[in-house]
Amino acid sequence: MERLKLRHEIKHEISTSDYIAVQHRLKYIAGKDPNADQSGRYKIRSLYFDNVDNKALKEKIIGLNNREKFRIRYYNGDTRHIKLEKKGKINGLCYKKSTRLTVEQCEQIISGDIKWMRFSDDLLLLELYTKMNFQQLRPRILVDYVREPYIYKPGNVRITFDSGIKTGLNSKELFNQQTVSMNTHAVNKIIMEVKFDEFLPEIISDIIQLGQRQSSAFSKYAASRIFG
Repeated sequence: MERLKLRHEIKHEISTSDYIAVQHRLKYIAGKDPNADQSGRYKIRSLYFDNVDNKALKEKIIGLNNREKFRIRYYNGDTRHIKLEKKGKINGLCYKKSTRLTVEQCEQIISGDIKWMRFSDDLLLLELYTKMNFQQLRPRILVDYVREPYIYKPGNVRITFDSGIKTGLNSKELFNQQTVSMNTHAVNKIIMEVKFDEFLPEIISDIIQLGQRQSSAFSKYAASRIFG
């Protein structure tokens, strides 16, 4: 049985001035993600799944400590590297599983042609097949945003700033870059996420300290689902 790697995750909704202050301090001690462009950012497009009862959405809103969601994700419009991801929580700690997909496989999944997945050797594909077949899990909504990531190796820390969160409403056209996106209520928000293994180094803790600001349970998926 696969052993999950559990990680801590802290989220903050921050102001532009908070972002400038934290980013200014962070850039001197943390490295940039090698996948980012010259600006230090990249674009993310995700297609999230849910069932007819909105299981994933309800679990997020309720704040269950044990929950999961599936998504298909790729970066900067590059369809050579597409991932099926399952992101979940166990007792409040996060984990993520992923596997590679082709454009053709994605289009089959989106159209509901999933019988081929039944014979896959990939356990994550088999799990998605089972849940699409028996729990009526279906592609639900597109979410686009820009991410600025930083890496600090001690503690395996990853700090990201997400902004410009938009949704494709009911569109499932994952690879259509002309898909009209609607601004979510969070389009002007900046979401800072801090992920780490067993410990958060003191230097990082000091850098991201934002006075009395409390961590939040912000969800880009939930913010986008407000439209449908």
